[in-house]
Amino acid sequence: MSAVTMADVAVAAGVSVKTVSNVLAEHPGVREETRARVLTAVDALGYRLNPAASRLRSGRTGVIAFALPHLYQPYFGDVAERVIAEGERHGYTVVIEPTDALLARERAVLSGGRAQQVDGAILSPAALGVIDLQGLHVEGPVVLLGARLDDPPADQVVMDDRGASRTAVAHLLAAGRTRIAAVGTTQDGGSADEREAGYRDALTAAGVPVDPALLLDAPDWDRRSSGAAAAVRLLDSGAPFDAVFCFNDAMAFGVLRVLASRGLRVPEDVAVVGFDNTEQSRFSTPPLTSVDPGQEQIARTAVDLLVRRIEGRTGAPEVVVADHHLVVRESSGGPRTPVV
Repeated sequence: MSAVTMADVAVAAGVSVKTVSNVLAEHPGVREETRARVLTAVDALGYRLNPAASRLRSGRTGVIAFALPHLYQPYFGDVAERVIAEGERHGYTVVIEPTDALLARERAVLSGGRAQQVDGAILSPAALGVIDLQGLHVEGPVVLLGARLDDPPADQVVMDDRGASRTAVAHLLAAGRTRIAAVGTTQDGGSADEREAGYRDALTAAGVPVDPALLLDAPDWDRRSSGAAAAVRLLDSGAPFDAVFCFNDAMAFGVLRVLASRGLRVPEDVAVVGFDNTEQSRFSTPPLTSVDPGQEQIARTAVDLLVRRIEGRTGAPEVVVADHHLVVRESSGGPRTPVV
């Protein structure tokens, strides 16, 4: 039996092929009575839209790009998997474009000069700072991840960096920890500054003074070695501390390694909390308490916003702030949990 065509649906519904196409594309301007008649015919005939043919007619490739700084950073690996799954849910193939945090590559994504022929892109910038991105002209459908902008050039999906960090530090304070080190300060005007602000908020609310000796910079956020180096500096400084809040999980893993090598017990001697709730946080020794910044929501919303732009949505850029929650594990005194 031959496949049902759009023309067959048009005949059954008593409308033109163009009207059927408009209904299936969810174009406005079609009367509800007509829309209902077309959809009834679609169901009755079992018509299925051919995505490849539709893209051929529209000039689309059916491919979107996820441009990220590095794949070795645990967070980006986890988010990439979720973006790929969300893309498939919409019928799109996702290609991963590592930018290596190079300014030229990130600018190419925003200017439409990327190597891949794609319908749109999701960009997590690292080289482009907040000032660079404010009001920047963007070519084609793009969704930005990262620090929230006052004047975004494109749709944005962002973490509540400040609120999430405040939640993490408040958890440590509630457990009786008052000498809490912060690992990851960079003064880059982006997420690191927001996470430091949340750290300060929580201490101030609890009446605990901020000790500059417990603020550890880590310019290279993407490396476990950066967290390890910060932990070594902290221990060698002699400054007393009973907890460490790391601005991402990668650095937290480095901190855990150094603490173990110096004979310190986690969480008995030092509690440790990370940020990102990556898959690896469940399998560190001990399992790492970490902020889940809303990875699934970030991936789902970013792809949804991008697909809507690809399909013709217009209007001012939209900013969506993802929800967060703290996943408490053994590194901060949480209960022992099975590995699997």
